[in-house]
Amino acid sequence: MTQEQFEALGIEKSLAKKAAEESEKELKGYVDKDTFDAKEQERKQFETTVNDYKTQLETLKTAAGDNETLKQQIADLQEQNRQKDQEHQQEMKDLKLTNAIKVAISASAQDSDLVAGLVDRSKLILGEDGKVTGLDEQVKTLKESKPFLFKQEQKPGAKRGFFPMRPKENQGGEGEKQVTMKEAIAARLNFGTEGKGE
Repeated sequence: MTQEQFEALGIEKSLAKKAAEESEKELKGYVDKDTFDAKEQERKQFETTVNDYKTQLETLKTAAGDNETLKQQIADLQEQNRQKDQEHQQEMKDLKLTNAIKVAISASAQDSDLVAGLVDRSKLILGEDGKVTGLDEQVKTLKESKPFLFKQEQKPGAKRGFFPMRPKENQGGEGEKQVTMKEAIAARLNFGTEGKGE
């Protein structure tokens, strides 16, 4: 979890930072689900391809008697393999682009799959480093036209913590100093003992 996610749960900022650092250490060496899915799909595709090649070799062995037929079968198989290779490369490119889009929008989108489906992929370029060129502009447009698809940014200024209690006649002044719980309790205890004689 990130520091912001810990803070959203109500954890104090310095503790949230430490928790986020520990969470990051714990997750080192782990692969995110999208990367795992991509590699798993690639493995299955290779397995299918190897099985296809085995079948093709068996077919060639049985057709070895007629030289012209054999040459034609080899040419046909080469063309089929070339087409399958192109299809596989396109599938992998689409999968990598989908994963890169989801990773890029996951922090701000309510539903990464839904937002990713609204992106015009024909206008995007996936770099070798995994960065998607042209995505920021589309996401900005979506945020303006469909803001409900994105998490609302928390506005700064909401004060957290405790404020010392004072008699009503002393309250209402601007710029009240934020204090810790310990200080608030101490101030309240001191306030309760004032005027009782020491």
